[in-house]
Formats: sequence, C-alpha cells, structure tokens
Amino acid sequence: MSAKQKSLDNILADEVKQEIAGRYFGFRKLIEEDTQDYTQKIRRHSVILEKRISFDLIRLYLLLGREELIQQFLQLAGLKERLFFDPYLLESPTIQQRVFECQRFKGWTRKGRFVRYSLTCYDNLAFHVKLYHQKLQELANDRYNIMATIEAFYEQNNISAILAFLRSLGDDHSTGAMQGDKEIGLAEGLDEKLKINPPAPLEQMLPLIKPLPPMVDLKRPLRRLFKQAYLLQKPEIISLFDAHSTPCPERDYALKTDR
Repeated sequence: MSAKQKSLDNILADEVKQEIAGRYFGFRKLIEEDTQDYTQKIRRHSVILEKRISFDLIRLYLLLGREELIQQFLQLAGLKERLFFDPYLLESPTIQQRVFECQRFKGWTRKGRFVRYSLTCYDNLAFHVKLYHQKLQELANDRYNIMATIEAFYEQNNISAILAFLRSLGDDHSTGAMQGDKEIGLAEGLDEKLKINPPAPLEQMLPLIKPLPPMVDLKRPLRRLFKQAYLLQKPEIISLFDAHSTPCPERDYALKTDR
C-alpha cells in the first residue's frame, strides 16, 4: 500500500472515530441532561410539598389540638403516617403564630368561623395533594423514559465492540488472543468509568402521597370532628377566631389558604 493510500486511510479512520465518539458522547449528554431535568423537577416538587402540604397539615394539627383527634383525622383522610407532625407543634406559640398569619375567616360566630376555616384547610390540603400526586406521576414517567433510554444506549453502544472496531481501523495486526484479552480488560475498565448512574427511585426522594377523599365524602364526619376540637381547643387558638382575619406582616405570603 502506498504512503498516499495509507494517509487517506488514516484520514478516513480518524473521521469514523470522531463520528463514533460524537454519537456516543452526544447520546450520553442527552441522558445526563434528562437526568438533571428530572432532579430539578424533584427539587421543585419538594418545595410544593414543604410550602403547601406541610402548612396545610400543620394548620390542621393545630386546629385539632389533641393527638387522639389528629389520629381520627388521619384515619378519615386515609393518611397512614403523620407527615410533618411533631408534638412540639402543639406547644409552640411561634409556630402557631407563623402558620395562622394572614388568614381570613368566614362565619357569623366564632365557632362557625373555626369550623368553616378548618374545613377549608382540609379542602386546600386535598387540592394540593391532588396536584402533588399528578406531579409524582409525571416524574415517574420521566424516570421510566430515562431508564428506557439508558437501556437503549447500552444496547447501541457496546464498549468491547466499539474498541475492537476502532483498533481494527488503526492497526491491521491488532488480532490474537493476547490482544483480545487486553481489549476485554480495557473495555471492562471503561465500562465502569463511563457507567451511567440511573436516577434514584422516586420513593427515595419524595414521600408518596395518594389523593385524599374529596370534601363531599368527608364533610359530615370532619364537621363533627372539628366541632369536637373547638370544644377542647386552647384559648390562644380560639381567640384567633374572635375576628374575621389575622394580622398579615409585610412579607411574601404564597401560603394563604385561598389558592
């Protein structure tokens, strides 16, 4: 083979190598970008969880006031665990003041305002949990698609086959058992280095909360429960309902009970 032909072969081999590398790392980059988007979505939805659902639940815990009533509420709502609950919540004036800031109450009597507001808190909780559950379904689909893409990536990009092909382009004598063993060892090492870590399962990142029963199904038992809570409630909570609203300090309130 002439020097000119060898030079042309080398140029073509380099172009093929670049194309293979471009496809390989381009595919990887798409997977990495999808995984980053998935992780960012999880962070955003954790904010929804903390800023919406947690406040709804904490308000309800404080309105119910007693652990036995809280347990009854959880059973009615179908919640198997006491999310965001800590007995300290029931004793902390700071938390009580914070979660009831900038709230509006409707009703002719103090008791009526208490019960109606409590029902509104549940309605808001059910609404926010429904949204959260929908987002979880979207995230589960995102993760499924990423896992399927990773599987397709490995099917289309076998490191051993790629290395063997690339060596054949660059060395006509790269054959034999010893050369094959080297390629296998190199491929295994590269496989480990270039391994794509799948996104973490959703349940490891966020609590899975099923949609709650709608207000229409629970209004009567909830009303009875909140009336009982009113009779047993502490004076500092009851006094919040002397008026039709609570003070609203100058800060951003995305946590109002109205959606």
